[in-house]
Amino acid sequence: MLEKFFHLSDAHTTVKRELIAALTTFVSLSYILFVNPNILHAAGINKGAAFTVTAIATAVGCFLMGLIANYPIALAPTLGSAAFFAYNVCVGMGISWETALASVLVASILFILITVLKLREKVVDAIPQDLKYAISAGIGLFIAFIGLQNGQIIVDNKSSLVGLGSFNNPAIWITLFGLILTVILMAAKVPGSIFIGMIVTAGFGIAIGQISMPHGFISTPPSIAPTFGQAIFHLKDINTAQLWMVVVTFLLVTFFDTAGTLIGMTQQAGMVNKDGKIPHIGKAFLSDSLAMVEGSILGTAPLGTSVESSAGIAMGGRTGLTAIFVGIFFLIAMIFSPLLAVIPTTVTAPALIIVGVLMAGNLKYINWDKFEIAFPSFLVVVGMPLTYSISDGLALGMIAYPITMIAAKRYKEVSPMMYILFVLFIIFFLITNMG
Repeated sequence: MLEKFFHLSDAHTTVKRELIAALTTFVSLSYILFVNPNILHAAGINKGAAFTVTAIATAVGCFLMGLIANYPIALAPTLGSAAFFAYNVCVGMGISWETALASVLVASILFILITVLKLREKVVDAIPQDLKYAISAGIGLFIAFIGLQNGQIIVDNKSSLVGLGSFNNPAIWITLFGLILTVILMAAKVPGSIFIGMIVTAGFGIAIGQISMPHGFISTPPSIAPTFGQAIFHLKDINTAQLWMVVVTFLLVTFFDTAGTLIGMTQQAGMVNKDGKIPHIGKAFLSDSLAMVEGSILGTAPLGTSVESSAGIAMGGRTGLTAIFVGIFFLIAMIFSPLLAVIPTTVTAPALIIVGVLMAGNLKYINWDKFEIAFPSFLVVVGMPLTYSISDGLALGMIAYPITMIAAKRYKEVSPMMYILFVLFIIFFLITNMG
């Protein structure tokens, strides 16, 4: 039955491989269960409810992606959207979290409309193959940068923005231990090396006293009553130009964020056709649109394509069965939440760094000897980690591409959609980066 529904043989995978891939994605993404509630709490949302909502919303999102699109990609609340929700909208603009959730719901409904009209599909198909490779590589560098930061190898530096972390910090040794171990396992081509590396690293952290043993094994999930349905109840509050601008901003940020991430993940999984098109991407877009709706009704910031899915893809995940397993793990995690405390970001950091290396391999496919291609591709690649945003990095390259192609007298090769995107991305920057 699983073979027939998910076409495992066609994807050259097995149930065991999909399960290991899902475990790897889940362990890499499990931090969202604790980080997302902390961010949403700054907006005034009950932290306990946010924990349970994060788990349920992620599980439903994964089920949607697995069943509708058959992609090995997890859908979860994105930290960028959560931070915008809490710090920009609720704290910065003084908008209540209930009204902010209503804004997310409206943006989600508009998202579905755009998806049904196949506008998102047309946008992705219009992006040149070189830029798609750049997007994948850029996400790889972004993921690696997050891993280096989470592992405290790279830290804030007042004089140079970033710098090397202190080796007096015990946390950095957990990351370095895990990184060296995983690199050795990967080089030796040991199956399941990323997942093995995380488990052994967690054990190492406990052994040196830097990771505490869990105080229990099972706990009752907190109630979602404080947040459930608030988005629907407060739809009537969206009655000012400012709030409609919030809706549009949520729409733009999630549109470009998920488009960029989906391109990167499918490129990594080898799902892109020779003509540069991604099979069934319309179904994937529908999945994340529906996930945004259910997430807002449950009570969380916008869901999107999780970059941590790349860890599972690196372990061989190729079908929606991986996403289904990830969703099941998140439901289980609601009652085993004390155990997740032994997987801090220092344990998952090496996995993200390794995955970044794997995704950076797409750089070799970019036509670097043509400056009109090289420059926008370069902006995408460096823009994502340096702006700490997939959508901003994507925008930089998309704005530069028509300019360089026109200058090179290759404007006829630029599709009409790319010129439309050029204008849209300028508007996107004006809306999201003014003030």
